[in-house]
Amino acid sequence: MGALSARQYRQLLVIQELYRQQEEMYRRKTRRIEDRIVSISQPHVRPIVRGKVRANVEFGAKVAISVVNGYARLERLDWDSFHEGKTLQAAVEAYRERYGHYPEAVLADRAYRSRENLRYCKERGIRLSGPPLGRPSQTSRAEQARIERQDAAERNAIEGKFGEGKRLYGLGLIRAHLRATSETVIALQLLVMNLERRLRLLLSLVLAWLRNFPIPTALATS
Repeated sequence: MGALSARQYRQLLVIQELYRQQEEMYRRKTRRIEDRIVSISQPHVRPIVRGKVRANVEFGAKVAISVVNGYARLERLDWDSFHEGKTLQAAVEAYRERYGHYPEAVLADRAYRSRENLRYCKERGIRLSGPPLGRPSQTSRAEQARIERQDAAERNAIEGKFGEGKRLYGLGLIRAHLRATSETVIALQLLVMNLERRLRLLLSLVLAWLRNFPIPTALATS
């Protein structure tokens, strides 16, 4: 490395790769390239196209979580974009390892309803939310519509978790610099969210107990 410090040497390597990417895009007359570097100080950060109205492109880690009984678990964290549907089978197997059995149902959006995932769930007796393959009978359509409405209502919990994390715990405002530190902060924020839920449940139990056993306001003696 010579006169360069370890930090300066790493930055030099990043700058060399950044220059190579820019030159390749210029020669190919394109604006896309694999593992594109957008920050010299944080080369692990990737632009992820989300298609949102306010921000078509976001920068940061992409997270997939599952929610069981109100508790969130981190299923996958990656700095590159990935298809959410590919996390379903690993999440189900992780559920089986934790609880000793497969879940009765998996409530997920359309991105998870690939033929491979449908087959996987069917072989294990798991109901994957959404309409089954094939043409439903007239009598089953009403029942299926009712189940879909119920699944959608229950699935709002996982969307609410992301909103709760960003609104109350700063999940969308992480300022950690290093990759490992950022991943640790994300995991800790989910841990804090789960601890807060446990505390709320314990508090509700204590309040219910106090209502059933009121504290006396006077002391009688003889």
